[in-house]
Amino acid sequence: MKFVNRQKRNSRNLIFLLSAAILVFSSLPVAARDDNEPVVTQHQAQIAGKLLKYTAEAGRIAIRDVETAEPHGYMFYTAYRVPPSGASRPVTFVWNGGPGADSSLLHFSVVGPKLAEGSRLADNPDSWLPATDLVLVDPIGTGFSRPAKAEYGAEFYGTVGDVDSVTEFIRAWRLLHGAEDAPIFLAGESWGAGRAAHVGFALEKRGITVSGLVLISGGWGLNKNYVSRELQSAIPIVDMASTALFYGKTVPDLEKNLAEVRQAAEKWVRETYAPALSRIDKLSDAERDAVVAQLSRFTGLPKEQIDPKTLTISPRQFRTGLLKDQNANGPNKEPYIFDMRRTTPPGNGDASAILHYFRHDLGYRTSLPYIGLEEMEQGFAPAGTYPEPVNARWDYATAKLKPEEVKAVIEEASRKGDGPPRLGPPLPGTEDALALNPRMKVLVAAGLYDSFLPCAIGAEIDRQLPSNLHQVITFKCYVGGHAMYKDAATRAEFSRDVKALIEANR
Repeated sequence: MKFVNRQKRNSRNLIFLLSAAILVFSSLPVAARDDNEPVVTQHQAQIAGKLLKYTAEAGRIAIRDVETAEPHGYMFYTAYRVPPSGASRPVTFVWNGGPGADSSLLHFSVVGPKLAEGSRLADNPDSWLPATDLVLVDPIGTGFSRPAKAEYGAEFYGTVGDVDSVTEFIRAWRLLHGAEDAPIFLAGESWGAGRAAHVGFALEKRGITVSGLVLISGGWGLNKNYVSRELQSAIPIVDMASTALFYGKTVPDLEKNLAEVRQAAEKWVRETYAPALSRIDKLSDAERDAVVAQLSRFTGLPKEQIDPKTLTISPRQFRTGLLKDQNANGPNKEPYIFDMRRTTPPGNGDASAILHYFRHDLGYRTSLPYIGLEEMEQGFAPAGTYPEPVNARWDYATAKLKPEEVKAVIEEASRKGDGPPRLGPPLPGTEDALALNPRMKVLVAAGLYDSFLPCAIGAEIDRQLPSNLHQVITFKCYVGGHAMYKDAATRAEFSRDVKALIEANR
């Protein structure tokens, strides 16, 4: 009898010890069972002066062949959601550009609840999360997103396939998260702005309503030219004058303030320069000399650097020539292409903090390198042969073109230095999406010191838009570069504008 009681006590002790062990192990962080299983965690942050509680979800969605259901790629996302207090909260899908860029720049510089500050992340007071749920998207070949097989890469690494796959991601994400009734907004930067316009049309064509687009430093997504060819060539001088003033390169009688310099440059462009370009073959030598003198006066370039035959200055020519006089006794110094106030690119000191956040704070445990913040060479490659970066393999063509046509367009785009090549007919964009949904609203954002999308040409497009587009498209020029939100005051202003757009059109 004593033996039986002792045996019962030992059994109870064993059960207690096993239960305690289970409790201990269940309290430890557990990695996802595979790279595609989403991990959901609970968080809170001080945003806009208030404590906001939210969930974060990190995972990958399979991009499947509709006929066979075979996954051809896995697209990584980070989603932030706040429990709704009434109607469904809107969802904004966000990506960067490249092509071949991950979403971390927008994610941790303006959009998400965490702001990268050097080697640490802090609560982001300007996050869009109070106004909308957020899904930060890494297209295939960026971040943790990958094609399912190497031979599937070409399906994603091109303008057409990129739009199709991101459209499919949004369709799938909505269904898998029960968000079919949520108002949808799309936001993209640079190359991603065009992607947002094209995806907006593609979703509308599938019967999925898009409430708004936020197009950041990447144009309007318009396929018509609303500005004359001469003015399109001439008006960028206004933005070059802004940069020249920043470096003290304009002539003394112009060095007053930014607004006055821009006003004077624009007046000359409209009254003299654009008309001269419209009759360039008929100009006398004296007229050409006068135009060259004024171009030098406004841009800070020496007269001898300006071609009297074409009377034009390309973005690359301006950047390489403006500070040429300072390059005699050291490394070449020129305005940085994405923010002409700088002469060197910004550092990447926040990469380790962001990677720790993904793998530990959000609990997304994967051995894959995060492409964009980590080198692909950190991972395994069969036979040691690593693939080229996505942008080096990108197919810009939207139709079948001859090799010599592709080569000529790429060479011309490289010579000008004003953005990626345009090969083939444009994909349906903003106008086409608005034709399907006239209630959609669009915010076009540009940075004053961005060499890719000059504010002056944006303002001119805004003036020339037909009334039906002018009523639904808003253009705004912000102080800053390509990533204008890197300036703290601009980040706050830009975020207020985005949240106002969302709240008014949800």
